[in-house]
Amino acid sequence: MPYDNDNIFAKILRGELPAFTVYENDQCLAFLDVMPQSDGHTLVLPKQPVQNLFDLDDEAAKYLITAVRKVAGAVQDAFSPDGIRLMQLNGEAAGQTVMHLHMHIIPCYAHSTPLSHAQHMAETEILEEHAAKIRAAIH
Repeated sequence: MPYDNDNIFAKILRGELPAFTVYENDQCLAFLDVMPQSDGHTLVLPKQPVQNLFDLDDEAAKYLITAVRKVAGAVQDAFSPDGIRLMQLNGEAAGQTVMHLHMHIIPCYAHSTPLSHAQHMAETEILEEHAAKIRAAIH
């Protein structure tokens, strides 16, 4: 199946839809998941139009994992979770809901279970607050 230039992440990358951006460079964009599994749930995606991990070239993969490490460190500093889950889904059967490669950074807490994937929309004010906390923690 060819890449869909009208998927929601492609529209965010083109500036056609808003996002709670926490980090951006020439290769990647990171923003909060509007249906978070926990506070601080962030998505990092390459700016290349690729559907999944297998479409990403090695050089772009280096940029992506570097951005994931940077943003995950900021999420750790901002929210002090007991752990962080990194998740990347390839294809509908694996649970991928947007067909543009993206990594999930999901803070995990010892006495709390993360919500289900893509189920509950967060309030705008909370997302704005969480994005500001992560941006402030980016080094």
